[in-house]
Amino acid sequence: MSKVVKRAYKFRCYPSSEQAAELSRTFGCVRLVWNKALDARQRRYATESKSTTYVLASAELTGWKKSEDLGFLNEVSSVPLQQTLRHQQAAFAAFFAKRARYPRFKSRKRSRASAEYTRSGFRWRDGQLTLAKMTEPLDIRWSRALPEGAAPSTVTVSRDSSGRWFVSLLVEESITPLPTTTNAIGVDVGLNSLAALSTGEKIVNPRHERADRRRLATAQRDLARKVKGSANREKARRKVARIHARITDRRTDFLHKLSTRLIRENQAVAIEDLTVRNMVANHTLARAISDASWRQLRTMLEYKADWYGREVLVVDRWYPSTRVCSHCGALHDKLSLNIREWTCRCGAVHDRDVNAARNILAAGLAER
Repeated sequence: MSKVVKRAYKFRCYPSSEQAAELSRTFGCVRLVWNKALDARQRRYATESKSTTYVLASAELTGWKKSEDLGFLNEVSSVPLQQTLRHQQAAFAAFFAKRARYPRFKSRKRSRASAEYTRSGFRWRDGQLTLAKMTEPLDIRWSRALPEGAAPSTVTVSRDSSGRWFVSLLVEESITPLPTTTNAIGVDVGLNSLAALSTGEKIVNPRHERADRRRLATAQRDLARKVKGSANREKARRKVARIHARITDRRTDFLHKLSTRLIRENQAVAIEDLTVRNMVANHTLARAISDASWRQLRTMLEYKADWYGREVLVVDRWYPSTRVCSHCGALHDKLSLNIREWTCRCGAVHDRDVNAARNILAAGLAER
């Protein structure tokens, strides 16, 4: 049975100079409204011990638009401004539910900017997208087709730190679950190998950040020599940002391909519940752990499993998967990180990572 999900399709876009100017103004107004709403919320709680609702914040926005100092807010579409208030309300709900940290003020120096438009803020006609306050449709490079008959419910336009423009279309899509299979696999993530599988296969860690580390360091030194506020400094900053974007894009592409393969081939995927936030506190390994992006891989596995009728089994982080013999079940003494292969008392010889993956699979299936 098909499942209807909301799915975002992201494309590069190339706005004209007029459209870019309009979007830049919108980004600035969105940032201003977020900061003023956050400041008003904090002041109200400090002086009156009262919380702020979306309705109250929206009424304040109307007042700001009528003031002489902030009358320019009327020059951009009102939809992204209302949406930023909704996002702030959701951010505080996530904070109070202990799912996120406390919302922060947005800096003008923050390179990435975005604005979200709901149905009343754009026109979708004949496969062309025209935003409010614009007369011409955006020049979008359709790298893949949208689902047949799909119409976007929300459009998000963004500009990253390297100056690239993107448009993300949220559509409802009917996804058919994959055929059921009896295959199940355990995954042990690491640094030498990005993932060791219970089948004995090891996925090579591409180390995307390390591959571009020298190039990045050169660009960063060049940036440090530029005079602050100069045009040359902005050019150097863009160069650094492009290298970071290249690293991120390659990493994300690799993880998408790996996660899709694991979900397509297996009915169940067992993984370890790692606390990456605590692990990166180790400054010796923090850079390598961040480059491996284990959390991103888990996120991809979980939402793709939900889409395609698969199952992700999460094993407790304290389970000694490395030290348990996957052949006889005996618990071995503590193993230092430099020991990559060990022999159990039963005579079984284990690759450290593959053995851990097999134990993670067994533990995940046992907890079903």
